[in-house]
Amino acid sequence: MKRSVVISILITICCFLPAKAQKKSDFRIVGYYSMRSAMTDFKNFPFNRVTHVNLYFLNPDTLGNYAQDYSDLLPFIQKAHKKGVKVLFSIGGGGAHPYYHRLLRDDMRGKIIERLVGIVTKYDFDGIDNDLEHGDIDENYEDFNVELNRALKEHNKLFTAAIVVTNPDLFSDRTLEQFDFVNIMSYDHTGPWRPDKPGPHASYQHSIEDLDYFAVKRGIPASEINLGVPFYGYAYGPDPESKAKSMNYRQIVEKYKASENSDELSIEDGYTMYYNGIPTIRKKTELAKQRAAGIMIWQLGGDAKGRRSLLKAINQAAYGK
Repeated sequence: MKRSVVISILITICCFLPAKAQKKSDFRIVGYYSMRSAMTDFKNFPFNRVTHVNLYFLNPDTLGNYAQDYSDLLPFIQKAHKKGVKVLFSIGGGGAHPYYHRLLRDDMRGKIIERLVGIVTKYDFDGIDNDLEHGDIDENYEDFNVELNRALKEHNKLFTAAIVVTNPDLFSDRTLEQFDFVNIMSYDHTGPWRPDKPGPHASYQHSIEDLDYFAVKRGIPASEINLGVPFYGYAYGPDPESKAKSMNYRQIVEKYKASENSDELSIEDGYTMYYNGIPTIRKKTELAKQRAAGIMIWQLGGDAKGRRSLLKAINQAAYGK
């Protein structure tokens, strides 16, 4: 075969094949997923529909020890890597973890960072996601992020964070600069803890306002932002004394016919359910394409299957498939 023909074929291949791969790499789909599920049965995990997986949650005991053997995660991590998906583990999580206040002090912080990085390298994780929230954040939080990022970069690993929107002043500018990208938790603007404030906890307007704050006011580049979406909903009763309920998206659509096409649903006992259905998830994905660089999902275990899948809707809006 003549050299000119070979070059022509190679150019043709380069024009078509990389473009398809690049399109997915340009828009992140980050899904939180249970570490326990990843250790057991993950044969139906949608590796082809995500770019990153954050396994939750990896936390120490009160003395700062990580006693668990994470070898059972290796098959999940290895399969993810074969599919081109990055796997991080997430620390913290919703709720209080008082021991972090002591473990992140100057005299303990180095040991915790060394242990965390050791787990990353031992099990071939791609990085760490910091999901310390609210009461876990104190005056040592900034130094912890600076030093952990430095240690991770020595191994060419990612460092990301889940950022709460209800108290954003917790995050200093120096802290935000440490993360390769942030996952804005644009949900839980209200919830069962606020029976006096029933209504949507993750509306489209909430997403606009949260992006305005972090991208415009705080100056985080769009390329470093993922817009968080919920795969769950909250239901409020007819009066403030009624106990609020929560359901994941799969439970909602399995119980209530055609609910995947709505965001608000009247259910039994006078309750009203608020969540994100397919139309809003698609709309939020389009918003993220315009003003951010990805979507973050809490959490993948709450999704439905088939045509009612929110993850499928995100992929269709993001990649056209």
